[in-house]
Amino acid sequence: MSNAVSGLPVGRGLFYLIVAGAAWGTAGAAASLVYRTSDMGPVSLSFWRCALGLLMLLAVRPLSRRARSTAPEPLGRRALRAVATGVGLAVFQTAYFAAVSATGLAVATVVTLGAGPVLIALGARLTLGERLGRGGLAAVAGALAGLAVLALGGGDATVDTWGVLLALLSAAGYSTMTLLTRWWGRDGAVDSSGTTVGAFAVTSVVLLPFAAAEGLVPHTDAPGVLLCLLLYVASVPTALAYGLYFAGAAVVRSATVSVIMLLEPVSAAVLAVTLLGERLTVGTLAGTLLMLGSVAGLAVGEARGARARRGEAAAVTV
Repeated sequence: MSNAVSGLPVGRGLFYLIVAGAAWGTAGAAASLVYRTSDMGPVSLSFWRCALGLLMLLAVRPLSRRARSTAPEPLGRRALRAVATGVGLAVFQTAYFAAVSATGLAVATVVTLGAGPVLIALGARLTLGERLGRGGLAAVAGALAGLAVLALGGGDATVDTWGVLLALLSAAGYSTMTLLTRWWGRDGAVDSSGTTVGAFAVTSVVLLPFAAAEGLVPHTDAPGVLLCLLLYVASVPTALAYGLYFAGAAVVRSATVSVIMLLEPVSAAVLAVTLLGERLTVGTLAGTLLMLGSVAGLAVGEARGARARRGEAAAVTV
């Protein structure tokens, strides 16, 4: 089940994406604790998240270089990929935070993460020739239904037009980043560590002036706690999760990637109930089960499709 270009097995790519989605979900809980212990704003948090994550990746970069056996990628291609993914990541994160501020967490989450799979499925069909099939379409529909139930189950959501437009912009940034990663994964060997480093560098530069205007250095009565939270946000849901995401997204079909990453709100909901004391509702449970079932169905279908393609290739070779 290996991707013929990058060498990463599709099964391992699926596992990477599942871990990345679950790790992304912990960022929301950590961010809420950051806001409770300081006056740090969302753009500054995004900047420090990427900047500190970049430093961590650079620290372990020599190890990944020694472990990598693929041929070096041309400098121009690496620069283009870094700029494209970095700008997409900056738009994705910043527009999402702005959408949350304008229309609330529930609506921003549903529009951003709900529009993402739709845009990616359309883009993958038009640019990559990837087809979901009836089973895939049913899984995407089930995942989106589960997302709506999970996020809007409380019934207290309010819709703001400007916030919805910002959420759609965030979804467009995420979709572009995912499609480009898959495109480069098909066309040539992708150094996922290099992709993550380049994206974080570009995103940090893009966010720096906005973070400076918001306030880079927060006021806090618990600097040690704040530092630990920032280090966690920069390491697990950022450096680790995005490294796994870029590796997995290069070998797994784009629409499957987008649905698997819907594990983020599932992980966030579990943490909200278990650690933050939020009440477990019927909507939360139903939405979680719908999304998990859809993710599992797509993952199994992706693995079977990879096995079938490998068998066909072997038969042709023989």
